[in-house]
Amino acid sequence: MKRGGFITLEGPDGCGKSTQAKRLAERLRNEGFRVCLTREPGGTDLAENLRSIILDPSLHIHPLTELMLYEASRAQHTAEIILPALRKKEIVICDRYYDATMAYQGYGRRLDLKNVKTLNTVAAGGLKPDLTILLDISSKEGLSRATKNGADRMEKEKLAFHSRVRRGYLEIAKKEPRRIKIISGSGTVEEVHEKIWDLIKKKCLKK
Repeated sequence: MKRGGFITLEGPDGCGKSTQAKRLAERLRNEGFRVCLTREPGGTDLAENLRSIILDPSLHIHPLTELMLYEASRAQHTAEIILPALRKKEIVICDRYYDATMAYQGYGRRLDLKNVKTLNTVAAGGLKPDLTILLDISSKEGLSRATKNGADRMEKEKLAFHSRVRRGYLEIAKKEPRRIKIISGSGTVEEVHEKIWDLIKKKCLKK
């Protein structure tokens, strides 16, 4: 980790990953590490503008168009933010990355998984996270949390869509057990944070 590293947090809507990403970044900084905290879609001016389009509940976006918007955002984000931070030996913590596209557009939208994987690879320039923390939560509980103060375009999708997304995440994790570690997103913020920190200490902070 002193030489930098790329950590992503993933999970269904309402799993708490954004909160946990901030908590993890703060704790690592307190431990003396240089940290770049970012998110997808977003992270750059262009990508944040694309985010506002993608999540706008007033828009109807075709699934393939949606996929391309996510990949365009990722290409800019990776080139402008993530790769430069890694070159500076920083720890990059990203709230969602390409696993989200596989889960949401591949499994959720039922787009061809091979095509989604190919576009992910192209947009990320072949970059892979060193560690992905998947916060798992039931679709019903996650949606209840996520929509408490309103819902964006993705959160407005039906429960069946979000159930496919969750199943997709779990399927992805089965295929890459060394990279993707599942932690329950249920429990208090502090309880989940401590589970994540224990994992980070075990996997990343070994002397």
